[in-house]
Amino acid sequence: MKVKVCGLKHPNQTNSLSTLVDYVGFIYYEKSPRHVITASPSAGKANRVGVFVNHNLEFILARIKSDQLHAVQLHGDETPEFCTELQKHAQVIKAFGIDHSFDFNTLIAYEKCVTHFLFDTKSVNRGGSGKSYDWNILEQYTGETSFFLSGGIGLDSINVIRKFNHPQLHAIDINSRFEITPADKNIQSIQTFIHELNK
Repeated sequence: MKVKVCGLKHPNQTNSLSTLVDYVGFIYYEKSPRHVITASPSAGKANRVGVFVNHNLEFILARIKSDQLHAVQLHGDETPEFCTELQKHAQVIKAFGIDHSFDFNTLIAYEKCVTHFLFDTKSVNRGGSGKSYDWNILEQYTGETSFFLSGGIGLDSINVIRKFNHPQLHAIDINSRFEITPADKNIQSIQTFIHELNK
């Protein structure tokens, strides 16, 4: 199972995790306590993902180039046309906040212009809530685009993840429940999570 750690800020942690996980995420959203101006360098195999919320195209393209991003993760109201333009420069991960009222038909327009979806807990802060949602809702998703599973995932989620069976599940996205303080990751807990997940 692929794993993404989001909300990185400290270079030593970025380097450590980039050898352990498949994706490392950097949040450029100014209202986030994990906000970065420049993503720290990494020496490992992990894909570098920049997280944006309603930023303009020029800003995102500049970060892709300067911070060597492999993918952009969009948590705002970005249109399919916007995603199509970005896809010329990097992989595109479009995030959606999920609750029982979510209309999965919304995703149809994005199917051909994103690399992956990310299904997160719906929150006013556009992610990072540390809260989970009812993953059974995702049984309604029958599209062909693979997705990241996100939202309040911690060490106590491992058994539930093992039982979660969806053909389009691509990766697990973890963040706030593996932190000592915002952006300060508990590396040992992440190592334990990966080990247990891949047993």
